[in-house]
Amino acid sequence: MLRPFTLYRPSTLSEAGALLREHREDATLYAGGTELLLLMKEGLVRPHVLVDVKHVAGLGEVVAADGAIRIGATASHRTVERSAAVQAHCPLVAGVARHVANARVRAAGTVGGNLAFADPHSDLATLFLVFEARIDLRGPDGEREVPLDAFVLGPYETARRGDEILSAVRLRSWPVGAAGAYLKFGLYERPTLGVAAVLVPDAEGRRVSEARLAIGCIGPRPQRLRALEHHLRGAPLEELAAGRADVASAEIDRIDAVTDLHGSADYKLEMAQVFTRRALRVAAARAAHHVIDARYPYTVVV
Repeated sequence: MLRPFTLYRPSTLSEAGALLREHREDATLYAGGTELLLLMKEGLVRPHVLVDVKHVAGLGEVVAADGAIRIGATASHRTVERSAAVQAHCPLVAGVARHVANARVRAAGTVGGNLAFADPHSDLATLFLVFEARIDLRGPDGEREVPLDAFVLGPYETARRGDEILSAVRLRSWPVGAAGAYLKFGLYERPTLGVAAVLVPDAEGRRVSEARLAIGCIGPRPQRLRALEHHLRGAPLEELAAGRADVASAEIDRIDAVTDLHGSADYKLEMAQVFTRRALRVAAARAAHHVIDARYPYTVVV
Protein backbone atom coordinates (compact mmCIF):
# COMPACT_ATOMS: atom_id res chain seq x y z
CA MET A 1 0.00 0.00 0.00
CA LEU A 2 1.35 3.41 -0.98
CA ARG A 3 1.96 5.99 1.71
CA PRO A 4 0.50 9.51 1.11
CA PHE A 5 2.66 11.88 -0.98
CA THR A 6 2.39 15.17 -2.83
CA LEU A 7 2.67 15.04 -6.62
CA TYR A 8 4.04 17.91 -8.71
CA ARG A 9 4.02 18.00 -12.52
CA PRO A 10 6.38 20.73 -13.73
CA SER A 11 6.48 21.66 -17.42
CA THR A 12 10.08 22.94 -17.55
CA LEU A 13 13.45 21.82 -16.21
CA SER A 14 13.71 25.06 -14.26
CA GLU A 15 10.45 24.34 -12.44
CA ALA A 16 11.53 20.76 -11.69
CA GLY A 17 14.89 21.97 -10.38
CA ALA A 18 13.20 24.53 -8.15
CA LEU A 19 11.03 21.80 -6.62
CA LEU A 20 14.10 19.66 -5.88
CA ARG A 21 15.82 22.59 -4.19
CA GLU A 22 12.72 23.46 -2.20
CA HIS A 23 11.95 19.98 -0.89
CA ARG A 24 15.52 18.61 -0.86
CA GLU A 25 15.73 15.04 0.51
CA ASP A 26 11.92 14.78 0.68
CA ALA A 27 11.65 14.97 -3.12
CA THR A 28 12.05 12.10 -5.59
CA LEU A 29 12.04 12.37 -9.37
CA TYR A 30 9.42 10.29 -11.15
CA ALA A 31 9.20 9.35 -14.84
CA GLY A 32 8.07 5.88 -15.91
CA GLY A 33 7.89 4.62 -12.33
CA THR A 34 8.57 0.99 -13.26
CA GLU A 35 11.19 0.69 -10.50
CA LEU A 36 10.13 3.44 -8.10
CA LEU A 37 6.53 2.33 -7.66
CA LEU A 38 7.62 -1.22 -6.82
CA LEU A 39 9.91 0.11 -4.09
CA MET A 40 7.17 2.37 -2.75
CA LYS A 41 4.66 -0.48 -2.61
CA GLU A 42 7.16 -2.56 -0.62
CA GLY A 43 7.76 0.33 1.76
CA LEU A 44 11.47 0.46 0.88
CA VAL A 45 11.16 4.05 -0.37
CA ARG A 46 8.76 6.55 1.20
CA PRO A 47 9.02 9.89 -0.60
CA HIS A 48 6.91 12.77 0.69
CA VAL A 49 7.10 14.56 -2.67
CA LEU A 50 7.13 13.13 -6.20
CA VAL A 51 8.28 15.37 -9.04
CA ASP A 52 6.81 13.96 -12.27
CA VAL A 53 9.10 15.00 -15.16
CA LYS A 54 7.20 13.22 -17.95
CA HIS A 55 5.60 16.51 -19.03
CA VAL A 56 8.82 18.55 -19.13
CA ALA A 57 9.20 19.93 -22.66
CA GLY A 58 11.97 18.32 -24.72
CA LEU A 59 12.86 15.53 -22.29
CA GLY A 60 11.22 12.86 -24.45
CA GLU A 61 12.92 13.74 -27.74
CA VAL A 62 15.35 11.52 -29.64
CA VAL A 63 17.49 13.39 -32.19
CA ALA A 64 20.63 12.85 -34.26
CA ALA A 65 23.17 15.66 -34.51
CA ASP A 66 26.94 16.10 -34.90
CA GLY A 67 27.70 12.38 -35.16
CA ALA A 68 25.77 11.51 -32.01
CA ILE A 69 22.30 10.43 -30.90
CA ARG A 70 20.73 12.42 -28.07
CA ILE A 71 18.08 10.43 -26.18
CA GLY A 72 15.97 12.50 -23.82
CA ALA A 73 15.60 11.20 -20.28
CA THR A 74 11.85 10.53 -20.50
CA ALA A 75 12.01 8.71 -23.85
CA SER A 76 10.56 5.24 -23.31
CA HIS A 77 12.24 2.03 -24.43
CA ARG A 78 9.46 1.66 -27.01
CA THR A 79 10.21 5.15 -28.34
CA VAL A 80 13.90 4.27 -28.69
CA GLU A 81 13.03 1.00 -30.43
CA ARG A 82 10.86 2.81 -33.00
CA SER A 83 13.01 5.91 -33.46
CA ALA A 84 14.07 6.44 -37.07
CA ALA A 85 17.20 8.28 -35.87
CA VAL A 86 18.25 5.39 -33.63
CA GLN A 87 17.53 2.80 -36.32
CA ALA A 88 19.64 4.77 -38.82
CA HIS A 89 22.63 5.61 -36.61
CA CYS A 90 22.60 3.05 -33.78
CA PRO A 91 20.48 0.09 -34.98
CA LEU A 92 21.85 -2.18 -32.26
CA VAL A 93 20.34 0.13 -29.62
CA ALA A 94 16.92 -0.20 -31.26
CA GLY A 95 17.32 -3.98 -31.31
CA VAL A 96 18.23 -4.18 -27.63
CA ALA A 97 15.42 -1.80 -26.64
CA ARG A 98 13.04 -4.33 -28.20
CA HIS A 99 14.20 -6.94 -25.67
CA VAL A 100 14.28 -4.91 -22.45
CA ALA A 101 12.24 -6.58 -19.68
CA ASN A 102 8.63 -7.00 -20.88
CA ALA A 103 6.09 -5.10 -22.99
CA ARG A 104 4.68 -3.15 -20.03
CA VAL A 105 8.10 -1.98 -18.92
CA ARG A 106 9.12 -1.04 -22.47
CA ALA A 107 6.00 1.09 -22.89
CA ALA A 108 6.28 2.89 -19.54
CA GLY A 109 9.95 2.67 -18.54
CA THR A 110 12.28 5.50 -19.55
CA VAL A 111 15.90 5.55 -20.60
CA GLY A 112 16.77 8.23 -18.05
CA GLY A 113 15.02 6.36 -15.25
CA ASN A 114 16.84 3.17 -16.15
CA LEU A 115 20.25 4.85 -16.01
CA ALA A 116 19.49 6.94 -12.91
CA PHE A 117 18.23 3.90 -10.98
CA ALA A 118 21.58 2.16 -11.67
CA ASP A 119 20.25 -1.38 -11.40
CA PRO A 120 23.36 -3.56 -11.85
CA HIS A 121 21.31 -5.76 -14.21
CA SER A 122 20.60 -2.97 -16.71
CA ASP A 123 20.95 -3.81 -20.40
CA LEU A 124 21.25 -0.17 -21.43
CA ALA A 125 24.03 0.75 -19.02
CA THR A 126 26.15 -2.07 -20.46
CA LEU A 127 25.28 -1.46 -24.11
CA PHE A 128 25.74 2.31 -23.94
CA LEU A 129 29.35 1.92 -22.79
CA VAL A 130 30.40 0.77 -26.28
CA PHE A 131 28.74 3.90 -27.68
CA GLU A 132 30.89 5.96 -25.29
CA ALA A 133 27.75 7.42 -23.72
CA ARG A 134 27.76 10.69 -21.86
CA ILE A 135 25.11 11.78 -19.36
CA ASP A 136 23.69 15.33 -19.39
CA LEU A 137 22.85 16.64 -15.91
CA ARG A 138 21.04 19.89 -15.16
CA GLY A 139 21.42 21.54 -11.73
CA PRO A 140 21.35 24.93 -10.03
CA ASP A 141 24.90 25.64 -11.19
CA GLY A 142 24.07 24.89 -14.83
CA GLU A 143 24.68 21.84 -16.98
CA ARG A 144 27.43 19.27 -16.75
CA GLU A 145 28.31 16.21 -18.80
CA VAL A 146 29.53 12.98 -17.20
CA PRO A 147 30.84 9.87 -19.01
CA LEU A 148 28.59 6.90 -18.32
CA ASP A 149 31.43 4.85 -16.83
CA ALA A 150 31.93 7.64 -14.27
CA PHE A 151 28.20 8.19 -13.74
CA VAL A 152 27.32 4.69 -12.51
CA LEU A 153 29.26 4.29 -9.26
CA GLY A 154 27.78 1.01 -8.04
CA PRO A 155 24.49 -0.77 -7.39
CA TYR A 156 21.76 1.90 -7.26
CA GLU A 157 24.37 4.64 -6.86
CA THR A 158 25.24 7.35 -9.39
CA ALA A 159 27.17 10.61 -9.60
CA ARG A 160 23.93 12.61 -9.87
CA ARG A 161 23.58 15.11 -7.05
CA GLY A 162 20.28 15.45 -5.23
CA ASP A 163 19.54 18.82 -6.83
CA GLU A 164 20.35 17.64 -10.38
CA ILE A 165 18.11 16.21 -13.09
CA LEU A 166 19.31 13.71 -15.68
CA SER A 167 18.14 15.37 -18.90
CA ALA A 168 19.60 13.16 -21.66
CA VAL A 169 22.17 10.58 -22.70
CA ARG A 170 24.35 11.08 -25.76
CA LEU A 171 25.65 8.15 -27.81
CA ARG A 172 28.51 8.48 -30.26
CA SER A 173 27.75 6.88 -33.62
CA TRP A 174 30.05 4.05 -34.68
CA PRO A 175 32.72 4.57 -37.35
CA VAL A 176 31.80 3.57 -40.91
CA GLY A 177 32.06 -0.20 -41.39
CA ALA A 178 31.78 -1.04 -37.69
CA ALA A 179 29.68 -4.02 -36.63
CA GLY A 180 28.48 -5.10 -33.24
CA ALA A 181 26.38 -7.42 -31.14
CA TYR A 182 24.76 -7.47 -27.72
CA LEU A 183 24.23 -10.87 -26.15
CA LYS A 184 22.55 -11.58 -22.86
CA PHE A 185 21.49 -14.55 -20.82
CA GLY A 186 19.08 -14.87 -17.95
CA LEU A 187 16.44 -17.04 -16.33
CA TYR A 188 14.66 -14.07 -14.74
CA GLU A 189 13.26 -10.81 -16.06
CA ARG A 190 16.59 -9.10 -15.41
CA PRO A 191 19.57 -10.61 -17.24
CA THR A 192 22.25 -12.66 -15.51
CA LEU A 193 24.88 -11.18 -17.80
CA GLY A 194 25.11 -8.97 -20.86
CA VAL A 195 28.00 -8.51 -23.29
CA ALA A 196 28.30 -5.75 -25.88
CA ALA A 197 30.95 -5.91 -28.62
CA VAL A 198 31.87 -3.57 -31.45
CA LEU A 199 34.58 -4.25 -34.02
CA VAL A 200 35.85 -1.75 -36.60
CA PRO A 201 37.62 -3.40 -39.56
CA ASP A 202 40.76 -1.98 -41.12
CA ALA A 203 40.89 -0.50 -44.63
CA GLU A 204 41.27 -3.98 -46.17
CA GLY A 205 38.39 -5.37 -44.14
CA ARG A 206 40.50 -8.22 -42.78
CA ARG A 207 41.67 -7.21 -39.33
CA VAL A 208 40.36 -5.33 -36.32
CA SER A 209 41.47 -1.70 -36.23
CA GLU A 210 39.41 -0.79 -33.16
CA ALA A 211 37.39 -2.78 -30.62
CA ARG A 212 34.96 -1.79 -27.90
CA LEU A 213 33.68 -4.31 -25.38
CA ALA A 214 31.59 -4.00 -22.25
CA ILE A 215 30.16 -6.51 -19.81
CA GLY A 216 27.48 -6.02 -17.21
CA CYS A 217 25.02 -7.69 -14.85
CA ILE A 218 27.63 -9.95 -13.26
CA GLY A 219 29.15 -7.36 -10.93
CA PRO A 220 28.35 -4.12 -9.09
CA ARG A 221 28.48 -2.03 -12.28
CA PRO A 222 29.05 -2.49 -16.00
CA GLN A 223 32.57 -2.01 -17.25
CA ARG A 224 34.62 -1.71 -20.40
CA LEU A 225 37.08 -4.51 -21.11
CA ARG A 226 39.86 -2.17 -22.18
CA ALA A 227 42.75 -4.63 -21.94
CA LEU A 228 40.88 -7.04 -24.20
CA GLU A 229 40.05 -4.20 -26.58
CA HIS A 230 43.77 -3.46 -26.88
CA HIS A 231 44.56 -7.16 -27.32
CA LEU A 232 42.08 -7.46 -30.20
CA ARG A 233 43.64 -4.74 -32.34
CA GLY A 234 45.11 -6.37 -35.40
CA ALA A 235 43.32 -9.68 -34.84
CA PRO A 236 42.09 -11.37 -38.05
CA LEU A 237 38.31 -11.07 -38.38
CA GLU A 238 38.14 -14.55 -39.89
CA GLU A 239 39.67 -16.10 -36.75
CA LEU A 240 37.24 -14.26 -34.48
CA ALA A 241 34.30 -15.19 -36.69
CA ALA A 242 35.40 -18.83 -36.45
CA GLY A 243 35.19 -18.69 -32.65
CA ARG A 244 38.79 -18.11 -31.61
CA ALA A 245 38.94 -19.41 -28.04
CA ASP A 246 41.93 -17.62 -26.53
CA VAL A 247 40.73 -14.04 -26.54
CA ALA A 248 38.78 -13.57 -23.33
CA SER A 249 40.09 -15.62 -20.43
CA ALA A 250 42.70 -13.35 -18.82
CA GLU A 251 40.56 -10.20 -18.95
CA ILE A 252 37.35 -11.87 -17.75
CA ASP A 253 39.13 -13.37 -14.73
CA ARG A 254 39.84 -9.83 -13.45
CA ILE A 255 36.17 -8.78 -13.41
CA ASP A 256 34.58 -8.15 -10.02
CA ALA A 257 31.71 -10.67 -10.14
CA VAL A 258 29.28 -11.12 -7.26
CA THR A 259 27.22 -14.06 -6.05
CA ASP A 260 23.47 -13.45 -5.96
CA LEU A 261 20.20 -15.17 -6.90
CA HIS A 262 21.36 -15.23 -10.52
CA GLY A 263 24.30 -17.51 -9.71
CA SER A 264 27.70 -17.75 -8.05
CA ALA A 265 30.56 -15.46 -9.00
CA ASP A 266 32.50 -18.40 -10.51
CA TYR A 267 29.49 -19.41 -12.60
CA LYS A 268 29.08 -15.87 -13.90
CA LEU A 269 32.74 -15.59 -14.84
CA GLU A 270 32.56 -18.86 -16.76
CA MET A 271 29.42 -17.69 -18.57
CA ALA A 272 31.06 -14.33 -19.26
CA GLN A 273 33.90 -16.02 -21.14
CA VAL A 274 31.45 -18.05 -23.23
CA PHE A 275 29.27 -15.07 -24.12
CA THR A 276 32.19 -12.74 -24.80
CA ARG A 277 33.53 -15.20 -27.37
CA ARG A 278 30.05 -15.51 -28.90
CA ALA A 279 29.59 -11.74 -29.05
CA LEU A 280 32.95 -11.34 -30.76
CA ARG A 281 32.06 -14.16 -33.14
CA VAL A 282 28.84 -12.43 -34.21
CA ALA A 283 30.43 -8.97 -34.45
CA ALA A 284 33.37 -10.30 -36.47
CA ALA A 285 31.09 -12.25 -38.82
CA ARG A 286 29.02 -9.14 -39.42
CA ALA A 287 32.14 -6.99 -39.93
CA ALA A 288 33.40 -9.53 -42.47
CA HIS A 289 29.95 -9.59 -44.14
CA HIS A 290 29.29 -13.25 -43.39
CA VAL A 291 25.83 -14.73 -43.15
CA ILE A 292 25.06 -14.94 -39.44
CA ASP A 293 24.59 -18.43 -38.05
CA ALA A 294 20.96 -18.85 -36.97
CA ARG A 295 22.16 -20.01 -33.54
CA TYR A 296 23.55 -16.52 -32.95
CA PRO A 297 20.78 -13.96 -33.51
CA TYR A 298 21.41 -10.53 -35.00
CA THR A 299 21.45 -8.61 -31.75
CA VAL A 300 20.34 -10.47 -28.64
CA VAL A 301 20.49 -13.98 -27.23
CA VAL A 302 18.13 -14.58 -24.32
